[in-house]
Amino acid sequence: MARVVVTGRIPGEAVERLRAVHDVVSWESQDTISRAELLTRVQGAEAILSLLTEKVDAELLDAAGPQLRVVSNVAVGYNNIDVAACTARGIRVTNTPGVLTEATADIAMALVLAATRRMGEGERVIRSQSPWQWGMFYMLGMGIQGRQLGIVGMGQIGIATARRAKAFGMTIAYTKRTPLDEPTARELDATHMDIDELLATSDVVSLHCPYSPDTHHYINAGRLAQMKKTAYLVNTARGPVVDEAALVDALKNGVIAGAGLDVFEHEPTVHEGLLALDNAVLIPHLGSATVETRTAMANLAATNALAFLDGATPPNLVN
Repeated sequence: MARVVVTGRIPGEAVERLRAVHDVVSWESQDTISRAELLTRVQGAEAILSLLTEKVDAELLDAAGPQLRVVSNVAVGYNNIDVAACTARGIRVTNTPGVLTEATADIAMALVLAATRRMGEGERVIRSQSPWQWGMFYMLGMGIQGRQLGIVGMGQIGIATARRAKAFGMTIAYTKRTPLDEPTARELDATHMDIDELLATSDVVSLHCPYSPDTHHYINAGRLAQMKKTAYLVNTARGPVVDEAALVDALKNGVIAGAGLDVFEHEPTVHEGLLALDNAVLIPHLGSATVETRTAMANLAATNALAFLDGATPPNLVN
């Protein structure tokens, strides 16, 4: 039996699958584990199931010890893990792609609608019991039919978002290192563009690129200035893909019309400037937040760890 450490609370079904064959140390509290407690718990672990809230770096790997063989992240993204440090130690890293595609695309489309139709602002009016009255020019937004959705990073989630947007009557543009295969491009009637053309022509820009040093602050002041003044930015990828300070300035000064954000640069802290802006729709990283999706993520992370501990190749290797 291997020692398996689960760094945060996950659906019990996945924990029980692990516990059936291995010695599992799980974290059951709703609160995030402290760094000191985490470094103590991982000692002697052969496998770690990590959440995005825990940083898996050289310090943690050293605390775990040389017997650590696999880190199974309960997320599709893995910017919380120092993959190079793991690789140097011969530690495998896995993630959970695919299972959260539809849920995250739902949230991306919801943010497109909420930002363009001023839903967050409208709800605040009702909840604050501020006086209001229907009028021909009251709280006008932008209709999305016939508008262009520009997708940055056309992976599985980007494609799923494009399908939803097309059903709403939007046209699809995307930027990607390699163009889509012909059947998918034909299904979506999607136009491949470079980033400059996409930003200049899109009415809504939706971010779906992975986070890496190359995409840190990929959307900065310069790129925001390339967008239409009437355009909206949606981010369901990773917070640091956007320079939040630059976004605040752009929203305050009318460089773009609005934004919908599910992720933040210094999550869970949100830039104070965003909190004061009515043209920013802000939700707390709900992209994969359905019972079905979170259960599937936990089970896939368990499958990855169990496969490796059983001597097989995990289905979702990062390194």
